[in-house]
Amino acid sequence: MKFTNLGATGLSVSRICLGCMSYGTPAWRPWVLDEQAARPFFVKALESGINFFDTADMYSNGVSEEVTGRALRELGKLDQLVIATKVFFPTPGNEGPNLRGLSRKHIVQACEASLERLGVETIDLYQVHRFDPRTPIEETLAALDHLVQSGKVRYLGASSTYAWKLMRALSASERSGWARFVSMQNHYNLLYREEEREMLPLCADEGLGVIPWSPLARGLLTGKRATVRAKSDSLADDLYGQPGDDEVIAALHRLAETRGLPPAQIALAWLLGNPTVSAPIVGATKLAHLEDAIAAVEIKLTDDERKLLEAPYRPHAVRGWM
Repeated sequence: MKFTNLGATGLSVSRICLGCMSYGTPAWRPWVLDEQAARPFFVKALESGINFFDTADMYSNGVSEEVTGRALRELGKLDQLVIATKVFFPTPGNEGPNLRGLSRKHIVQACEASLERLGVETIDLYQVHRFDPRTPIEETLAALDHLVQSGKVRYLGASSTYAWKLMRALSASERSGWARFVSMQNHYNLLYREEEREMLPLCADEGLGVIPWSPLARGLLTGKRATVRAKSDSLADDLYGQPGDDEVIAALHRLAETRGLPPAQIALAWLLGNPTVSAPIVGATKLAHLEDAIAAVEIKLTDDERKLLEAPYRPHAVRGWM
């Protein structure tokens, strides 16, 4: 496994981040693996040198954090690992007006609950799952800084939003001397490249690490969508199937055939070749998915190969976080 610093920080993360939304309880989503079925994925990740794990309080209504925390405490060494989780959305049964969003009350309460479920004293990377239009950004940032200063959180990250909103948050943190966001978890892959217009240049300029979600476009870039998740994943229809998508997929498969490699490895290698990208977040429900991601770290694409993959792309409307 190779490692890189997360943005301009001194925090070293593996080039692949294991996304843990896939682990928790199938009562939440039918494709989610329970704790026993999830364990081999944590074993494989740790044996392969992956030290970066991402979950969220809403995944499996908190069970994902419990499963992730237990696995990493039992199988790994916490002082060597980077555990990331997120705050914003409510969990079913906890949907009161103060149990969602990014108010000081909800952020602090949600952090305490995540710490308990994960079974750790400090969260390495605490991310806002979305920005909250109902809460002043200064209130949110002050609450997050409070968590850093109190030792409950080490680093702060953001997820999908407008570039101008992220810049506004960075500026407010700077003016007030608060801990600032060090990473952006955004929707970015070969089928959705709108982040290249504003967000990626901003992250590069401001020193934020980029950890894209859905790096394989919910399986479309692998050529294998006949899965339990695909049959129940209505969001994929909203995100993809746009003009030009089929042409991009066809170009990917042609290159994969030429190189004698799985399309998933080529698609991830394309992401990893972008100097702004720190670590794609890979969700895996089959060990072969995780093995492809690990193998992709060693693949180098030429400039001509990257151009072949990028040429068919057509501009898209903003998708993935509205």
